[in-house]
Amino acid sequence: MSTLRPLQIDIVSDVVCPWCYIGKKRIEDALALAADVPVEVNWRPFFLNPWVAREGISREEYLTTKFGSVDAYKGIAGRVVEAANQEGLVYRPDLVKRQPNTIDCHRLIHWADALGKAAAMKQRLMELYFRDGGDLTDTEVLVKAAADVGLDADETRRRLATDEDAALISAQAQDAADKGISGVPTYVFAQKYAVSGAQPPELLARAIRQVSAEVNAQAAQ
Repeated sequence: MSTLRPLQIDIVSDVVCPWCYIGKKRIEDALALAADVPVEVNWRPFFLNPWVAREGISREEYLTTKFGSVDAYKGIAGRVVEAANQEGLVYRPDLVKRQPNTIDCHRLIHWADALGKAAAMKQRLMELYFRDGGDLTDTEVLVKAAADVGLDADETRRRLATDEDAALISAQAQDAADKGISGVPTYVFAQKYAVSGAQPPELLARAIRQVSAEVNAQAAQ
């Protein structure tokens, strides 16, 4: 049994960020490469588009506002689609019709965390959005996603109808911004070292090993 202290890894990301979708797969591959290092992974919220209204907007309005036009995004999308494919992921930007505000998605991840299923909840929401073009502004879509990973559907529907934990999620996202995190995904190791971007698994695994060794050496002093 390992006597190493678990390494805290805080992953700051958003469910509608395509590089976060890719980055989630890469950090999971990195954890597999460094499977002998005990870790404690926390999924932290980030609002990629905090200006999007709570009820969401059309994808066309979003792309026009953010990139100038729908066509302007196509070249960018092609590169991201290819990067996703290389990780065995599917990104179908043509299927996405609605751009959500993601506070409710982050609330679901937070609630799933109580069951040890935050990563599964995040994965389900990302698959719905990127692979299936799911409407994450639709309460029933969110309820079904929650039920898919083991949350109670009726309880989730009731909680989504309230503002439960909305202030908490907003505060956590603001905390990340206050700490200078402006691009995601960002991986924070031991609350000290931050690596930004969907880095290769080998690089992330090396960081995991190095920071874990440092943390445990300090603990032994």
